[in-house]
Amino acid sequence: MTLQQQIKMALTYKGMSLTELAAALNMTPQAFNQRMRTAKFTKQELIDIAGIIGCQYVCYFEFPDGTKI
Repeated sequence: MTLQQQIKMALTYKGMSLTELAAALNMTPQAFNQRMRTAKFTKQELIDIAGIIGCQYVCYFEFPDGTKI
């Protein structure tokens, strides 16, 4: 599943539109759509998106001993 698909699914689950998310991120819908096309989001932007839609963004490497980086 692509990052774009994950964001769209999360928004659908939350009942929120891409336009509403763009506004909450202080971005124009056009600028946000461009970011969605390229899927070039920083980790902080993904954390911000998660906060806006009321969930948690988790992305890390986890080693067998439980170490998370």
